[in-house]
Amino acid sequence: MIGTEFRVEIDPKEIDDLRERLLRTRWANPEPVDDWSQGVPLDYAKDVASYWVHGYDMNRVADRINVHPQFLVEIDGVDIHVLHARSPHPQARPLVITHGWPGSVIEFLDVIPLLTDPPDPADAFHVVCPTLPGFGFSGKPTETGWNVQRIARAWAQLMAKLGYDRYWAQGGDWGSFITGDLGAVDPDHVAGIHMTLPRAPSVPDAELSDLDRAWLADAEEWRARGQGYSAQQSTRPQTIGYGLVDSPAAQLTWILDKFWAWTDNGGDLESVISRDVLLDNVMLYWLPAAGASSARIYWENFPRHLGRDPVGVPMGASFFPREVVKTPRPWLERRFSDIRYFNTDLERGGHFPSLEVPEAFVAEVRACFRLMP
Repeated sequence: MIGTEFRVEIDPKEIDDLRERLLRTRWANPEPVDDWSQGVPLDYAKDVASYWVHGYDMNRVADRINVHPQFLVEIDGVDIHVLHARSPHPQARPLVITHGWPGSVIEFLDVIPLLTDPPDPADAFHVVCPTLPGFGFSGKPTETGWNVQRIARAWAQLMAKLGYDRYWAQGGDWGSFITGDLGAVDPDHVAGIHMTLPRAPSVPDAELSDLDRAWLADAEEWRARGQGYSAQQSTRPQTIGYGLVDSPAAQLTWILDKFWAWTDNGGDLESVISRDVLLDNVMLYWLPAAGASSARIYWENFPRHLGRDPVGVPMGASFFPREVVKTPRPWLERRFSDIRYFNTDLERGGHFPSLEVPEAFVAEVRACFRLMP
């Protein structure tokens, strides 16, 4: 036994409390614009909150997660919640896949079957989905220092505890930072990494293509208009956390704002991610009261050292068209010395591709790791 077996169990009193809080929400006045430029519109927020109370199955998230074996594994003083979905194919490769904020292991529930039992057994993986410290059902650190490097070292310990001497890794959002650092801190065991948000320091003298320059212009626009959440969480996570932990409407809209802004949705978020799945994800912040503890990952890492350690293991990247920030290849080549896969020609998808375009996401993972046997 690598840890304590775990199942998600929701106390009916928690559901009653959630419904009561939502019904007592004191809503802000309507926005004086007719779009999302000031944030989540009042009518949409109230509609989703009403559905959460009257239409959503509050036990659905537990049922979905409990399909998979789960453990709490103590690493470095913190209990890490882990989904461990083993493939029926004996030659399957171990894959640790990491979420970010405001995501969760919900991002991977629909792609786990595609990864564990593919048409070609050569593409099969044993999938390990750990929950970040302070997120979901993982423990909340009681000391500082849980930056991406420490989480990467924890993941290396986790894979060793699971008995995987050689493994592959994938990540998006914070998961990309952690996956990159995992290749740096555990190169003797990491066979290859794949990221959807690879990061590296800028290289002033690099020769950039027109596409690279367009990416950088988009990134500047995003930093100017879309990064306020990061400034708040990287400087005062405790302050914003009080509202997120106390008010389900605050937690809901804090997350919905990012899913709307960062997905390839054409103005209709629920055309790419269903309302039930969006609420499944919000539940993994609300039930364990993770609004403050999850925000602290920003405080731990900004403006500190991020995405700079040299990585020599085989690396691959997939750039979905609506990803919020894309790093030019010449910059990445200075950090990642063995780039095997680099795809910028994807038709659809944004920051949460495993939810938005699961088949395309899985195809990218397969294509990348076929080059890293």
